[in-house]
Amino acid sequence: MTSMQPESSHHSNGKPTMGIRFRQDVTQACKAFLETHGILRDVVVECQEGITRCYMREDWVARFAPNFNTLSLHAHAQNLTQEILWSLFMSPHEFEFENTEALASAVRVRENIARAASKTAVAFRTEAAERPADCWRYDEAAGFVLQPGTCLIHALICATQAATTGKHYDFSCYRASEYVILLGLAQEAQMHHPSLLAAMQKLNEVHAVRSGQFHEVYLHEYGSLEAPLPVHFFVPGDRLWFRNPHEASSDVTGYEGSWVIYMGGGLFSNFWKHDQPFTLSTKCVEIYHWRDGLRTNSHGEAWIDENIVEACVNETLSDPQKMDHVLGVMMRMRDGKGIYAEGGCLDASRECPQQIYVGDCELQLPVIA
Repeated sequence: MTSMQPESSHHSNGKPTMGIRFRQDVTQACKAFLETHGILRDVVVECQEGITRCYMREDWVARFAPNFNTLSLHAHAQNLTQEILWSLFMSPHEFEFENTEALASAVRVRENIARAASKTAVAFRTEAAERPADCWRYDEAAGFVLQPGTCLIHALICATQAATTGKHYDFSCYRASEYVILLGLAQEAQMHHPSLLAAMQKLNEVHAVRSGQFHEVYLHEYGSLEAPLPVHFFVPGDRLWFRNPHEASSDVTGYEGSWVIYMGGGLFSNFWKHDQPFTLSTKCVEIYHWRDGLRTNSHGEAWIDENIVEACVNETLSDPQKMDHVLGVMMRMRDGKGIYAEGGCLDASRECPQQIYVGDCELQLPVIA
């Protein structure tokens, strides 16, 4: 996914815009692809030594996304596909693909994830978990695995989309994001890589890929604390982390931070209230006020009173001075692990799905004995 920065990088506001790199000469196919999506005139297509690079024109970026801010691209895009493509082509991180078919596959996966995230409605539980019993069974060693004969896509939808079952099942935000990403990949595999879907189905019948292993198997991480992404740069379909920079409240399980999906349109997923998605500002305000909801029960255990948090959030949102203060604290790059100093809640990196284009599939499923 990541490659070396070429000598001829174009710059926006003094920072390199990398866009997309194809590992072969696909100039004509790329131009046809761009024309199909109505963005050819705004993209530079270059080919040198058999490598094709594409990136948004500098004047376009300056006008529509200064400082790599992608949060308002939807106001100009005709659809989610176009918004995703614009974000990729103006990226300060270089995304690499074999050809335009691989790019199209990756875009479809991102669309699937963004749309699934917008429909995801679950209950917040960190110490317990629940799944539809007709689709899933729990194994102490393997986690939640599919019931025999259950379709993976159907099971993921039933577990995460309350509109389908009428019930909100218990999830942490981290696990919910895994189900959303897995669903987006499975839906693309169903249409364009059925053998991969069969392998994913078989794997989930015997073992749940979760937590660190999920990250390693299904995702790429781009950006780092050493080379952070611009704070307003997001591509629809990315998973990202908002850190709780308040040390005391971050010790409460489930309040260390928040995993979300960027859905496009300037909105981030809210798995607990899916009809009330977050903006960047409202997400920062919510996490800030976790500190105000910090309480201790009769056993000396810390917990967060969500009713107090909600009241504080509403008060801040209605007071411009309080908003300015809270965003001043939160809209900063987060500190490193274990550090609680001057950092805010914004992360330096994003996570995106591995490519599953049938002609150049990166995704390698683990072998389970």
